[in-house]
Amino acid sequence: MNKLILSVLVAVFSLCSMAAQNKDGDKLVGVWKPSEGTAMVKIDKIGNKYFGRIVWLKEPLNEDGEAKTDVNNPDESLRSTPLKGYRILKDFTWDAEEGLWQNGTIYDPKNGTTYNCKITLTEENKIEVRGFVGTAVFGRTDVWTRLVKKK
Repeated sequence: MNKLILSVLVAVFSLCSMAAQNKDGDKLVGVWKPSEGTAMVKIDKIGNKYFGRIVWLKEPLNEDGEAKTDVNNPDESLRSTPLKGYRILKDFTWDAEEGLWQNGTIYDPKNGTTYNCKITLTEENKIEVRGFVGTAVFGRTDVWTRLVKKK
């Protein structure tokens, strides 16, 4: 009987621990502004992965007064896709052990390239977004700031 009680307690503790770790992963959810300040990206959790899409552009229109599109996309059929609403962050998973979101990609509409990416929360409202080719050694890191609603 004691072994059964111990097994149940271990299972409950494990479930509580997993729930707390998953909740830490959800700290990424929100609207973020890259350091350049020309766009805002909303990050959501879909299933057990995190995705981000452009929700605001400082200059939403092109020279012709039309909505900016993904003109640099290597796939010509996608070049007419509007940038607003475009999903630039894909497939991130929370790694509680490492304390970061990884195994995702980031798309740079300025050059039409998709990079491997990892994201680290450095402060409550700041993340480091590192895009890289191959290993994380060769890449670039940008600091994004969370937009915080005024109370």
